[in-house]
Amino acid sequence: MPSTGGAGHLRRVDTRFLKYAEQSAPRYTSYPTAPHFNASVDGRVYLDWLAELPADASLSLYLHTPYCREMCWYCGCHAFSVKRDEPVAQFVEAIQTEIDAVAAAIAARHVTEIHWGGGTPNSLSPERFEAIAAHLAQRFDVSACERHAVEIDPRLLTPEHVAAMARIGVNRASLGVQDFDDAVQRAIGRVQPFEQVRDAAAMLRAGGVEALSFDLMYGLPQQTLDSVRRTAEMALSLKPARFSVFGYAHVPWFKTRQRLIDSAALPGAAARHDLAEAIRETLASAGYVEIGYDHYARPDDPIAIAAEGGLLARNFQGFVETSCDALIGLGPSAISTLPQGYAQNEPEVGAWRKAVMDGGFATKRGRGLTDEDRRRRELIMRLLCDFELDLAGYGGLAAFPEAASELRALAADGLVELAEDRIAVPNAARAFARLAAQTFDAYRDTGTARHSRAV
Repeated sequence: MPSTGGAGHLRRVDTRFLKYAEQSAPRYTSYPTAPHFNASVDGRVYLDWLAELPADASLSLYLHTPYCREMCWYCGCHAFSVKRDEPVAQFVEAIQTEIDAVAAAIAARHVTEIHWGGGTPNSLSPERFEAIAAHLAQRFDVSACERHAVEIDPRLLTPEHVAAMARIGVNRASLGVQDFDDAVQRAIGRVQPFEQVRDAAAMLRAGGVEALSFDLMYGLPQQTLDSVRRTAEMALSLKPARFSVFGYAHVPWFKTRQRLIDSAALPGAAARHDLAEAIRETLASAGYVEIGYDHYARPDDPIAIAAEGGLLARNFQGFVETSCDALIGLGPSAISTLPQGYAQNEPEVGAWRKAVMDGGFATKRGRGLTDEDRRRRELIMRLLCDFELDLAGYGGLAAFPEAASELRALAADGLVELAEDRIAVPNAARAFARLAAQTFDAYRDTGTARHSRAV
């Protein structure tokens, strides 16, 4: 790996933390986490759960677009490259049918949030994108939708896409940047010059989509301290409202396309920390506030206001400013979060489509929640959102003996601070917050799941 260059005033990793940097931990977008879902939740169970939602429930709708024009080597999502038109047309037909099935099963109609992910939502033609949105609007009440967000590949964005987004009320867009350095881009199979992102941002703003978020990534081959600082500074020049900064998770046993990335060129634990810290330092110096352990926002952004007020939440879209009563996942691999538990669709596109077109739900697996699951989920989410936790109302630290011993060990190394029944994660250890959170995970020692590194 190339030299990481001069560090300036970089906050170096505490040497006590290094032994933890290689440890893995879930990202806790759910609890229990997806590897602990099972086949006990099928289409029949999901139908019953939907039917039990009250008519006044607020809904968040997530639409998973499974296709990309071409695959980026680093991608860990449920996504596939497609060159032919037929599979895309079939996807559009199937997701409209799935929308109909959910609408028929549910009394609730009030949608406050829509999120398009993938894959690449703007790999769909503007006409198909708008047709899906129109179908949603026919079946649900989207007139008061507060947040309508789309994940964007800047290389594929056209004025026609932006015009379609404006017509359906999109008001947020997340642009995949990752890194602006040419050598890094070639090493990860995503060549995307700065000018493409600049022009995409200008196009979106001209069309009325002004709330922009950029995704940045550290831990990639060929990255240096200087290069990630340059990337962050270039991204800052475009003035997005938010950043999401992710550590690259090298999981070639799970996503075989990642075998195209030279694992020998990946930075080690200390270097990964320093790369993340260089980005954090650059964004913080520009006035962005840290949200959770991997988001940044302007102080006046709704997510920053929610974090300041202790109202931050976390779901499958990451850290969010509010929670809805139910999140309905549409499309292959999409996960729904309901009061009763989680339900995940079949991830294989053909199997998902067949199940939907046969008149049923494509639910493949899920997890019903117990009262204990809900209690522990609340503890984990509050610790990751607020970086502090008061266990006094949960029986105190003594009520979690399996967590207590681990937390004391983490405290000895400075990753957490303990004061009777209060737990706090210091600023310097925010990147390791998931290790503190997983001490409350009752399922962590069951199953064979392999998670990403803590940093």
